[in-house]
Formats: sequence, structure tokens, C-alpha cells
Amino acid sequence: MPTLAANPKPNFLPPTDQPNHGLDLPPHMQRKPSHDPNPNPTPATNSNFDASPEAVLPATPPPSLLYLSFNQDHSCFAAGTDHGFWIYNCDPFREIFRRDFDHRGGGIGVVEMLYRCYILALVGGGPNPQYPPNKVMIWDDNQNRCIGEVSFSSEVRSVWLRRDRIVVVLEHKIFVYNFADLKLLHQIETIANPKGLCAVSQGAGSLVLVCPGLQKGQVRIEHYAWKRTKFNLAHDSRIACFALSQDGQLLATASTKGTLVRVYNTVDGSLLQEVRRGSR
Repeated sequence: MPTLAANPKPNFLPPTDQPNHGLDLPPHMQRKPSHDPNPNPTPATNSNFDASPEAVLPATPPPSLLYLSFNQDHSCFAAGTDHGFWIYNCDPFREIFRRDFDHRGGGIGVVEMLYRCYILALVGGGPNPQYPPNKVMIWDDNQNRCIGEVSFSSEVRSVWLRRDRIVVVLEHKIFVYNFADLKLLHQIETIANPKGLCAVSQGAGSLVLVCPGLQKGQVRIEHYAWKRTKFNLAHDSRIACFALSQDGQLLATASTKGTLVRVYNTVDGSLLQEVRRGSR
């Protein structure tokens, strides 16, 4: 059963209390059954416990870090561990929330926040995952339960949240869902993408999504407002990482060769700037 740390959720706000950052979920999602693996926990006991002063309890190993991600406005970041997940405030830096699952499992390989509200996307990970690694669980910490889930035939590599969309990245495919009812809106095939590379605009405008294309060094840019798809051969080597501006207008890319960063205009695909390693 999850346990709360002291002073839980001081900076977490329910979606209805956050102007421009809220998410009103439909009633049918609110009524989904709980996926809490142990809704009625009993106190742990140890028949071999020696209450004498000389008895020494085994030390609990520190948690192993499995995942890190910022929320949409970079005011917080989330850490997935082999026992649960933690949420930290960036400025001032402090832990604001923690949920530790059962000691026999509880691994969270992906944890994505929706701004500062109670809604998170969770994927199991590590040697003892809390959830199957091929499922995305939509967790409402205000209700202390999962309110939705989406299953896949292979492991989930990453998840991106917007107020209106959920983007799920597998090794060879990307799925775009409507957040309100989890309706599948679009799917994209990519080259092998074991790191789950993807970037999603977070501005108030329409969704811009960037992902690997179907060949080495290529990026695919989706402008959903214009129903336009653009492919850019950004590098000769495989893409190592990329980042998208909040409004989706600028894209920075780097390859596995690691010698330069290129900045593109996502509207027309033009190269705006090139920064080589060691240059000033």
C-alpha cells in the first residue's frame, strides 16, 4: 500500500484549482476501479524478530533511480525509483511529495507530471515493477488510484502529457491519444527508438510533435493544426537527442557522433544555427 511522506503535497494542486493548468476528466474515467494492489493493508510482522537490545534489524537498501523528468513548466521534476516515485520542487529545491509502494515491488520506470496537479502517468520498471512495463497507468493521487490505463504489445519507452493529449512512445511506434476519453487519434511508425526519443510542444497553441523518422539521422515533425508532416535529415549519424521549444517553433538536434548541435525552424525545416563542439 502506498505511504505518504510527512507534509505531503503542499505544492500539488487539484486541476480545478489551477487556472490554465487544469484538466477536467469525464465522469466515466473517475469511476474506473482502483488498481491499488493492496487496498486493505495489514501491519507487517516478523516472527523472527528479536526484541532484545542486542538485536539489529537489517538495513534497508537505498532506492535505485530509474527515471527523471521535468514537468511542463520546469517548476518541478519527478524521479521514478525501484520502490515508487518522488516529486521535487526546483526553486527552492526541496522534496514536496513521495509515494513508496510495497517493498516487494513498486518499481516505476516512467513518471510524468501534468504541471503541478495530482494527475500523473506511470509505467512500471526495474526488477520488480509496480505495473506491467507495457501499460501506461493514469494515476490520480487525489483519489489515490488509477483512473485509466492503456496497454500495448511491447514495452513503453516514454510518455508525454499535455492538458489535451497523451503521447506514448514504444520502440517502433508512437501513439497519440485524447486525454479526456483515451481515444486513439494518431499513430506513427519510427526507426528503432529504444530511448523513447520524442518532443511535444507545451504552448497554448496546437500540438507540435517531433520524433525520429524512418531512416538514420532523420526527424519527423508533425504540425497537427495544419495537418502537415515534414521530414528533416538532421544528421548523418543516428539521432542521440533533441529538444523542442515550448511553442514548437524551434527544434535542436544532436547525433551520436556528438560533434555539433543544429537548430531548425519546424515550420519550413530550415537550418537556423549550427554549434560545433569547442566553438565559442
